[in-house]
Amino acid sequence: MQVFSLQGRLCSTEAIRHIANEANERFFFLYLKPDIRWVHFAQERMQHILNASGGVMAYADHFRIESGSEQPIPAPVIDYQQGALRDDFDFGSVILCRTEAVRQAVSEMKSEYQYAGWYDLRLRLSRMGELIHIPELLYYEQEEDLRKSGEKLFDYVNPANRAVQIEMEQCVTEHLKAVGAYLQPMQYKSVESYFAAETAVTASVVIPCKNRVRTIREAILSALNQVVSAPYTYNVIVVDDNSTDGTADIIRELAASHSNLVYIAQDKTWHAIGGNWNAALEHPLCGRYAIQLDSDDTYYDETTVQRFIDCFEKEHCAMVVGSYQLTDIEGHPLPPGKIDHAEWTEENGRNNALRINGLGAPRGFLAPLLRTIHFPTTKYGEDYAVGLRLTREYKLSRIWDVVYNCRRWDDNSDANCDIEAMNRNNLYKDRLRTWELQARISLHA
Repeated sequence: MQVFSLQGRLCSTEAIRHIANEANERFFFLYLKPDIRWVHFAQERMQHILNASGGVMAYADHFRIESGSEQPIPAPVIDYQQGALRDDFDFGSVILCRTEAVRQAVSEMKSEYQYAGWYDLRLRLSRMGELIHIPELLYYEQEEDLRKSGEKLFDYVNPANRAVQIEMEQCVTEHLKAVGAYLQPMQYKSVESYFAAETAVTASVVIPCKNRVRTIREAILSALNQVVSAPYTYNVIVVDDNSTDGTADIIRELAASHSNLVYIAQDKTWHAIGGNWNAALEHPLCGRYAIQLDSDDTYYDETTVQRFIDCFEKEHCAMVVGSYQLTDIEGHPLPPGKIDHAEWTEENGRNNALRINGLGAPRGFLAPLLRTIHFPTTKYGEDYAVGLRLTREYKLSRIWDVVYNCRRWDDNSDANCDIEAMNRNNLYKDRLRTWELQARISLHA
């Protein structure tokens, strides 16, 4: 059985073409990391499954051995689906390929990528046949990157990786055109009827929270300290989802001294972040524009709400996304500092949105329009879901300056997810992309 090695998932088209030319057996293994050790008869098992299934590629669950340790840790991966378009989709370190399919895919490659060669290949293979996940622990791999999940979260938007991102966007755009899901630039539905809706105030800052006694006061005060010019007005809507740690006491205290603070106490049923957002949207005091503020973050300065209002009023769009800086809990900047999601462009942002894991922050929504679709009742990915849905048909505008402090600390929900939580989150976002991809294909059909 032939084995070829790539040093990680970033590789050139030339490297992929070389492998296709050298492969002369029915299947070959592709190693993305060195020092792979196999479970007994596992190679034969993978070949048997790929042969029997007729798939074009197979990958498997495995064990991970972290640097400095000899104790194997099970590392399951997730099923591939139509919307699994992230360029960092985790196949593990061993991939079994059908040589005939790879050769055909390579023969159709027109672009010469420096970094996106592997990404281009696997997207092409996904259009040709099934990418099979084998839910069996079949090999051992060495893991050198021991950072917590929250520390890896922003790698893809690090400015140092911009050249990689540009190639990945080109690659996924080609794929969307091939499957009939590409959206033409600058073609949007009108939102004028939603702008005409009467609302109690111009804008509402929406803060969903649950057990945030350590950070909720600072979050609310950063919203209450906003300065908005006449004739515009704003309020702050805090939705507490049955906190038990004293969070509600702080909200009530601040509401007693601030007339523009609206307090919503949720009932005992399931709400999660999405449901809390829906409660704010449906409140009679919700403004025309609903602007996000997470309960452990703060606005950059007192101009954030005004800048969102100005952008909505000028652009007449469905959604506005700002830029943020990463800080610690005390507000000290953390690397890489400013996160502006420069991968979003007016021309291709809503196509590239199917590749990346988020659209940026803070987010503002045209509330009367958002009430026609609502948030999914989930505690993860709810913002990404509505962002994909809105950008399918409506315009998204950007504020490129920093308007938000994204505070990283131990109690962030994504600070240190275990592999099961990471897989659950990634599987859900892939599912969101699958539904959106199908909707865009149907839109063209």
